[in-house]
Amino acid sequence: MKTFSLFLALFLSIYSSAQTDADILIKNGRVIDGTGNSWYYADVAVKNGKIIKMGKNLSLTSNKTIDAKGLVVAPGFIDVHGHIEGGIITTPEAANYIYDGVTTVITGNCGGSAADIKRFYYRVDSVHSSINVSTLIGHNTIREQVMNEDDRKPTPAEQAQMEALVTQAMKDGALGLSTGLIYIPGTFAETEEVVGLAKAAAQHNGIYASHIRNEENEVVPAIEEALHIGRSANIPVQISHFKIGGKVNWGNSSTTIGMIEKARSEGWDVTIDQYPYTASSTNLGVRLPDWAFAAGNDSLRARLHNPSIRKQIKKDMLKQLDRYGFKNYSYAVVASYQPDSTFNGKNISEINKLMGRKSKAHFEAETIMDMIEKGGAQMVYHSMNEKDVKYIMQYPFSMFGADAGVPQPGKGMPHPRGYGTNARVLGKYVRDEKVIGLEEAIRRMSSLAAQKFGLTDRGLLKEGMAADIVIFDEKTVTDLATFDKPHAYSRGFKYVLVNGIITVEDEKHTGARGGTVLRGSAWVQPANTTE
Repeated sequence: MKTFSLFLALFLSIYSSAQTDADILIKNGRVIDGTGNSWYYADVAVKNGKIIKMGKNLSLTSNKTIDAKGLVVAPGFIDVHGHIEGGIITTPEAANYIYDGVTTVITGNCGGSAADIKRFYYRVDSVHSSINVSTLIGHNTIREQVMNEDDRKPTPAEQAQMEALVTQAMKDGALGLSTGLIYIPGTFAETEEVVGLAKAAAQHNGIYASHIRNEENEVVPAIEEALHIGRSANIPVQISHFKIGGKVNWGNSSTTIGMIEKARSEGWDVTIDQYPYTASSTNLGVRLPDWAFAAGNDSLRARLHNPSIRKQIKKDMLKQLDRYGFKNYSYAVVASYQPDSTFNGKNISEINKLMGRKSKAHFEAETIMDMIEKGGAQMVYHSMNEKDVKYIMQYPFSMFGADAGVPQPGKGMPHPRGYGTNARVLGKYVRDEKVIGLEEAIRRMSSLAAQKFGLTDRGLLKEGMAADIVIFDEKTVTDLATFDKPHAYSRGFKYVLVNGIITVEDEKHTGARGGTVLRGSAWVQPANTTE
């Protein structure tokens, strides 16, 4: 009897759907379609995961009607810079993104990605995430597979092997190549090594997305390197989390944006992304010189235990600190330190005092090295300037990316960007400070990102497009996550649809997991499978 009842319920559901014009009808909303054009009133009809009709006062039957009166209806946001490889598997609901209006995340950035793209996509599909997921293939990941963490040039055979891995990743559906030239082992790579890998990605319609080699004192030559790689490989370039770090460099955004404008005027497809905060987040190890990490963690520990080498490491650390214009390490705040969670939320100067050391940069450098010996930490660095953030945001070819994973609520003190990037743009910078207009912000979050990364059926509210849709209140949309209390979901997104499935309703996650994998155009579907 129970089996019959389930069958009958399923039959009636299918029958009901077949008898209606639409699965969902969104009425009375102010549509911002992602093109950058002005809003207009229209209804939006969704069926089988697609937008089937748009227009005023649609007379269609539907299984569900959403009254969007007084609300904005927009394409689902595309976060172009994520690090969700592990988190999306363990926490597929991805609530931090969903509550921030994000329906698609592009991961594999900063040179770090899944090593096996085919398997990664299979795992994402198997857990049925709430968001759509796509990935780049990471240079650091590939280099470590072939060369470990060696500080040297690849042999011709190793270069060919790395290029072959890029090619395979592209055929498995990667969107392009990413680099993290500030991180080990990518920092050991010379420019022409990266050019070779970028050429392999370019042959399969990929893009080159780079965390450039330096974002502080040497930011200009680092941007020049990224542009050179793009030109040499004839590949579109995306410069990640575009910023100006270090006090002595504040105000240089006019110079760096000028470089992007010049490259575009010369015909090169170069774009950027940013997060709307004056603090960055990465590991504690970037405070040490690159050479200290050569050949891996065992070699690093040996160097730190050698008094003369440790002295040289500290000398280089203090030189870097001085060059950035900081007197001490109070700008560096611990987000997550596994050996001692009481350090979370405290800056290095505070931790140094807790360890009974004098309040001088010399001793704070020792504290940093001690922490790295015990496994290191994830950090938040308050090293940027609000004027530069706003200037970069005003550039029309700048997108938004949270540069985040899928955090565990209440665990650690992560950067608030992982919860509130889009709401912060829409609330603080669009509504309150009017740095950019609402239609322009939506264009950056949707169609510009979709166009850049080749997501041809996303980013616009248009008949035939995938029904990734956000419905929000522009008057109340707000980011609630702060540096002191980062675990807080954004407010104001009333509904979020992913592939036509309601995933947020009345600002509550429904538990729906209707996301899918979005493979790159070079993907070769295996024969005799439905993958």
